[in-house]
Amino acid sequence: MGADKSDILLREDEVEISAIRAQGAGGQNVNKVSNAVHLRFDIHASSLPEDIKARLLQAKDQRISAEGVVVIKAQQFRSLERNSFAAMERLRELIAAAAFLPPVRRATRPTWNSQKRRVDSKTARGKLKASRGRVGIP
Repeated sequence: MGADKSDILLREDEVEISAIRAQGAGGQNVNKVSNAVHLRFDIHASSLPEDIKARLLQAKDQRISAEGVVVIKAQQFRSLERNSFAAMERLRELIAAAAFLPPVRRATRPTWNSQKRRVDSKTARGKLKASRGRVGIP
């Protein structure tokens, strides 16, 4: 059916993580320390199954470039390790969403009784409307 987030095995050599400086407020520390993380993952060169690769490439996600490279920036935490872990988790969630296949909908037919109830209610409504004619004056 589909893969769970924990079922997805990503090889570390397929994921490129680089430390960058975080944006936003943070005082003097933000200008000195590279704690944010840029994660790059090439979908074409990965060891993912072909059907998941195809669904990832078709996904309308701004993190996936036209060349098929996933770019995730994580800067929520103050430590490099936690940001790296957060970026990997987001990548796993993205791949798990592509791995999930919704169940196929099978068309069903209405039951005989439900069809009969529908037609009966329509005829009853028609009779009610037909009885609303003008009252004839003799």
